[in-house]
Amino acid sequence: MALTCEPEKQNLEMNLKESLKIIFRRIFRILLLLGLIWALIFLFYPDLSRTVIQIMWKTQKVMDKRSVNDVLAEIPVESRLLAWFERANLPYPPPRLALLGFKAEKRLELWAEKNATWVPIRTYPILAASGVSGPKLREGDRQVPEGIYRINFLNPNSLYHLSLQINYPNDYDRRKAAEEERTDLGGEIFIHGKAVSIGCLAIGDKAIEELFTLVATVGLDKVTVILAPQQDMQRLDINAPVRPWVPELYAEIRKALTAFKR
Repeated sequence: MALTCEPEKQNLEMNLKESLKIIFRRIFRILLLLGLIWALIFLFYPDLSRTVIQIMWKTQKVMDKRSVNDVLAEIPVESRLLAWFERANLPYPPPRLALLGFKAEKRLELWAEKNATWVPIRTYPILAASGVSGPKLREGDRQVPEGIYRINFLNPNSLYHLSLQINYPNDYDRRKAAEEERTDLGGEIFIHGKAVSIGCLAIGDKAIEELFTLVATVGLDKVTVILAPQQDMQRLDINAPVRPWVPELYAEIRKALTAFKR
């Protein structure tokens, strides 16, 4: 029996190798055919190919979806935050927060309230923001809004690590747009991570981790966001052509900033 088993074993090994070769050839042909089909779709139906890519991307995002609590557990930054609040002699978490964004200086300041007084905590550099001085007026103008806002939404699944959505357009923006019969005001304005942005404020991953955690801890309704063309609103030059209501807007921003004593 031992003499007949070895040839049979060799035959089995040869058959297995041949079967594997056939399987691999078939897989290669299928992949080649799929690649050819995809190339033809991309060449003759570019809109369809983009739609397919978007569906695949959204499906992946759903599969990888995480919650705010997941972020707070995965990215513990409270030790960093505690150090900043201890230096400012403030309790953590504070009752209220304020974020002051100055476009000209490319600076985002974090303030916290203590006994009805605003106290500076720290400053974050704005790493990227498009546009110039002046409010956002419409979709696609690449402008960072100017005004007094609040945080609408925490996005733990942002393409830019993490993000905070501000409520642009707010009631003031909508009212002025209605007066001028402007539509399509745009939206989806975020403070986010990374260092690239169009119409939003990019502050880097470590900075957005801290603000994301702070806002989640304090509560969306206890955060004020003031976006200004520059820090010194008294010296702001508005002689350039502006909308007739811009001086009124800047007066409101200037008044809001007086609560933050330096």
